Amino acid sequence: MRTLIRDLLGATEASDSIVAGGWVRTRRDSKAFSFLEINDGSCLGNLQVIVDHGIPGSDDLHDMTTGASVQVEGRLVASQGGNQAWEVQATSVRLLGKAPEDFPLQKKGHSPEFLRSIAHLRPRTNLYGAMFRIRSRMSFAVHRFFQERAFHYIHTPIITASDCEGAGEMFRVTTLDPTSGKKQDYSGDFFEKATHLTVSGQLEGETFACALGQIYTFGPTFRAENSNTSRHAAEFWMIEPEMAFCDLEGDMDLAEEMVKYLVAEALENQDGDLSIFEKFIDKGLRQRLEFVAANPFERISYTDAVEILQKSGREFEYPVEYGHNLQSEHERWLTEEHFKRPVTVFNYPKEIKPFYMRLNDDDRTVTAMDLLVPGIGEIVGGSQREERLDVLQANMERHELSLEDYGWYVDTRRFGTVPHAGFGMGFERLLMFVTGMQNIRDVIPFARTPGHCEF
Repeated sequence: MRTLIRDLLGATEASDSIVAGGWVRTRRDSKAFSFLEINDGSCLGNLQVIVDHGIPGSDDLHDMTTGASVQVEGRLVASQGGNQAWEVQATSVRLLGKAPEDFPLQKKGHSPEFLRSIAHLRPRTNLYGAMFRIRSRMSFAVHRFFQERAFHYIHTPIITASDCEGAGEMFRVTTLDPTSGKKQDYSGDFFEKATHLTVSGQLEGETFACALGQIYTFGPTFRAENSNTSRHAAEFWMIEPEMAFCDLEGDMDLAEEMVKYLVAEALENQDGDLSIFEKFIDKGLRQRLEFVAANPFERISYTDAVEILQKSGREFEYPVEYGHNLQSEHERWLTEEHFKRPVTVFNYPKEIKPFYMRLNDDDRTVTAMDLLVPGIGEIVGGSQREERLDVLQANMERHELSLEDYGWYVDTRRFGTVPHAGFGMGFERLLMFVTGMQNIRDVIPFARTPGHCEF
């Protein structure tokens, strides 16, 4: 049975018989033997294999070039070199799959742009192998965080007739011919109504929170937003908890607790994957993450945030005005230069937020909150939801939403309404924060952005 290279490198004693498999990173030849460096994706480290010329399979050594796959049998012995504790003295080696000389991932530097063009191969590089192992561990940590707190995991629909955000930036789902030139009659469509890929599982999640108490969703969401920035993608993953009997204060508490928990998870990684990001991406990464994990977050109202920004003396590309959303440059200035820590901004003007957010007593602001982190800006957005039937209906009318189409949502306010709150965390933005990667295309396996849907 094959042993993972991760386990071989972490072994506590030698072994007379092991089987390992992997892809060749490098091969060095001498007169009587060759060194193979192989990696199987289980960890950042490579396994050094000594292949004596003449052992079974060694006749194929000339084809064991970078990118080729091999299987090795042999003995795990203490390494004579100083870069690793263990190496393998092969007793047989088998070539599983050749790689031609034009294999794209030769031992040299490659730009992120080039590697995005071969996204099916980039996980074999050190940096992206580490990236996607971290993504896997952080995904598991998300579930662990909520399961430890008695949240229920809910699967909300991917195809929906509801626009949670009300922005209309949704991908259409249809079986009709879009090139017919005729006005669409949805009665002949598969669902007999206009349907789209979801932008959020929140509305459906609220209905389950109003039955199970506290739930979370964690799945793909879609935005047909023609935005070519380093922070936006058309398909991304969202973490969305919803909690009954919860107000804005409790919502902010959970969001801040979750960010700290996940940052601590990244720091506790013992496989060494974070080290490559510290070395090549952001030399101050660990220090920043340790500060976030150990210190309280700042909390300020939107009104105070605008005032601080206006008095900053900084010339921003986008002017700071009350009643407008904060831009990334504003959010980063608050976290990186003014407070020098994560910041939770709350109580936004009602005009710039969706219909479902609870109206404050001042009739000007809603109980919304955004959690901002250095290097990224907004990583969490949430609110206390409007639980009062009459106020919710008035909000929906103001946003020109059909009370009939959203009747199922309104029912939760008609039948035993309860204060409740929730938020959405962009999983890719979290990954950008904990790795220091500057482009969302580099933290998701196959990026979907305007004009790009390869693989």
